[in-house]
Amino acid sequence: MSSASIKGITNLGQWVTWDPLQNQMAIGDGGTWIIEDGLFTEHHSKSFADKKFLNAEGRLLTPGLIDSHTHPAFATTRELEFEMRSQGKTYQEIAQAGGGIRNSVRKLRDISESDLADLVETRLNLMLQHGTTTVECKSGYGLSTKAEIKSLQAIQTASDRTPIKTRSTLLGAHEIPDEYRDDRNSYIDIIVNEMIPAVSQQKLAQYCDVFCETGVYTTNETEKILNAAKEHGMQLKFHADEFVSSGGAELAAKMGALSADHLMAISEAGISALAASNTVATLLPGTTFFLGTNTWAPARKLLDAGASLALATDFNPGSNMSLSMPFILTLAVIYLHMTPLEALQAATSGAAKSMGIEKSTGSITPGMSADAVLWHAENYRQLPYFYGSNQVYKVVVNGKAIF
Repeated sequence: MSSASIKGITNLGQWVTWDPLQNQMAIGDGGTWIIEDGLFTEHHSKSFADKKFLNAEGRLLTPGLIDSHTHPAFATTRELEFEMRSQGKTYQEIAQAGGGIRNSVRKLRDISESDLADLVETRLNLMLQHGTTTVECKSGYGLSTKAEIKSLQAIQTASDRTPIKTRSTLLGAHEIPDEYRDDRNSYIDIIVNEMIPAVSQQKLAQYCDVFCETGVYTTNETEKILNAAKEHGMQLKFHADEFVSSGGAELAAKMGALSADHLMAISEAGISALAASNTVATLLPGTTFFLGTNTWAPARKLLDAGASLALATDFNPGSNMSLSMPFILTLAVIYLHMTPLEALQAATSGAAKSMGIEKSTGSITPGMSADAVLWHAENYRQLPYFYGSNQVYKVVVNGKAIF
């Protein structure tokens, strides 16, 4: 991909963004957003003919989409498991039979770091083409210090080759690896005493995440791991209450995590805990859709309680093989009963908050990073309304138009 610096985006149609001063979404029309040094500076009511301005030709402008929960560092796809689910096997049954995350672990340990970086680069570029300008990338398919570091280094290498902006998460506690199935405490000790310090020392991850779920990591184990991560300067994230209400959301709020993700099985107490905290509820409707279940995260209850929401793809080879954030908007409107405006906010400024970067990106306002998308659309309601086709016209990252 090539890119070119621009002075602004002109001849706009509708533009929609979070307004941090009014604490609500704002809808504008026409004019030009000026860009200087990679930042939005001001909105002009007139349009400009200068070729250094990107001509929107009346199209919709939104902030760049932010995908705050992805797993792009995997070696091979798992379409056989997809077929098995079509024949009635559940995600948990496949995992118990040696499939699932542990299947990906075996494959990732065999791939070279260079080959893995090439795969991640391809996936990041596809995300960019679908309007994602910032993405959180998790490790988690290595489950050893060596393989987790390999994954995070591959993510870093891929990120350096692409215009998309990335931040990384250590997810060494994604599962218990095969060799420690009968000695889980020893593996947890490796995470706490070896893996987290090594990743921190090499500055490979901004966040640490744990799959806090019945059958994976208990709340006590999660707290131990994340306390170690906090001591090493990492911010906290949670896989929480995906299949069973196990107190993950409550613990995330208690520990001051940036986000608690999944939440299809969140309890009333968990909803209250998130609403009373700064922890963002990150919802992943693509996972429910791809697994073929009917348990959707209770977005309306969370919103009505006052919780902050983000939307993300959960792109991964097992439970959601889609990297399209616009498709997630569609699912959020249909199945989470969010309005198109709520969904867009959750996929931009809400997702930025879930990554702790809301003061620098996620909205089209003066002083914010000039990350934006022009769409083949007349208004924001058309983004989730059309699905199955890519409506992106042009993507801008750090004030550069991507071609």
